[in-house]
Amino acid sequence: MTTEQTPKIALGTWAWGDAGGDDYFGGNVKTEVNLRPVVDAAMRSGLTFWDTAYAYGTGASEKILGNLLQSYKRQEYVLSTKFTPGMTADSETAMSDMLAGSLKRLHTDYVDLYWIHNPTDVEKWTPQLIPLVKSGHIKRVGVSNHNLAQIKRANEILGKAGIQVSAVQNHFSLLYRSSEEAGILDYCLQHDIDFFSYMVLEQGVLTGKYNVDNPLPEGSQRAKNYNPQLPKLEKLTAALTEIGAKQCASAADVATAWAIQKGTIPIIGVTKAKYIADEQRAIKFKLSLEEMHRLESLASETGVDTRGFWEKPMTD
Repeated sequence: MTTEQTPKIALGTWAWGDAGGDDYFGGNVKTEVNLRPVVDAAMRSGLTFWDTAYAYGTGASEKILGNLLQSYKRQEYVLSTKFTPGMTADSETAMSDMLAGSLKRLHTDYVDLYWIHNPTDVEKWTPQLIPLVKSGHIKRVGVSNHNLAQIKRANEILGKAGIQVSAVQNHFSLLYRSSEEAGILDYCLQHDIDFFSYMVLEQGVLTGKYNVDNPLPEGSQRAKNYNPQLPKLEKLTAALTEIGAKQCASAADVATAWAIQKGTIPIIGVTKAKYIADEQRAIKFKLSLEEMHRLESLASETGVDTRGFWEKPMTD
């Protein structure tokens, strides 16, 4: 990606997919009406990199985002969306067909960054990116949830056409550092590949907002996944809160700043305009090496495994 397109933080719209009936996150239904203030606040603040996917509510997230961004000129924002193997017909035009649908919902004729969402059959799907790049419908390509061997193989396949993997998007947080342990972060740094980290706040449990006495709202998938872990996370979230207080910042700001200082670009899901200011604080927040090590040690001590059901291990 160009320097101008490489953000400190990207804004994720996974939760917007609940409008399509996913109900993974729970809470209020996400609509264009209640998400417009989010888009407007972000754009005013210079947070203009938007990450979405067809898989987020089978197009619901893309549709909402595309409609809301119509108020802005196309060159004022950067769009990132994904091809998801397994959510399309098994045909020679599967990727181009899914991309065409995404472009229509996003009201554009190109995306700045297009990802293969999971590593199902790298040999089959990676080559299908090439004609889409050459046609101009995709400016850059990325791979998501891929391990190091799969990233290298994708780069080999694309390299024959003079294209390279521009970005990797994997789950990465204080509680889940497998991409670092597997050498993926180092590989990306050495090959000028942007590493986008998703679930940096672990769907809210690293914001300091939730604890044993105030669990995530029942009835959602994330509550089912994370509420049982809350007793083990109290020392970590307390440390995040304590460190943040020194600079008038929140626990979420600190967890996000940690991911930035690890050399990644956090993808932060925002559903309320008031949280845009938090992202600006996280960008400016500086952790000492001692604080970084303290947080990592406390995170390791939790023994919590937050790998998603869709993820395969990055290390053996």
